[in-house]
Amino acid sequence: MTDLLFSYLPIVIFMGLAGVIALALMIAPLVVAFKSPDPEKLSAYECGFDAFDDARMKFDVRFYLVSILFIIFDLEVAFLFPWAISLGKIGVFGFWSMMVFLGILTVGFIYEWRKGALEWD
Repeated sequence: MTDLLFSYLPIVIFMGLAGVIALALMIAPLVVAFKSPDPEKLSAYECGFDAFDDARMKFDVRFYLVSILFIIFDLEVAFLFPWAISLGKIGVFGFWSMMVFLGILTVGFIYEWRKGALEWD
């Protein structure tokens, strides 16, 4: 039984050391940090201007639409890298499967473009 426990000793030491380092990194700023905030430092900052509106105001739907479009085309790139690496192994079927996938995305992109989703006026 003790041999089994000794085999876990490096993991326990690693976890303990990680905990000590994490605790030290959380406590060090409280001890070392300069604590003299002035009203200018405590004021809200909004691109160089004073805050001029409520933080709970409604956002335009276009912000959400652009973020969703970004996620869709970002995921497209995430699928393209593994496909490009394994293209030699997956053969012609894998090539045409990706062409169908890219075709569907292209049709979706053209639809968004025609509907004016990419316009920012």
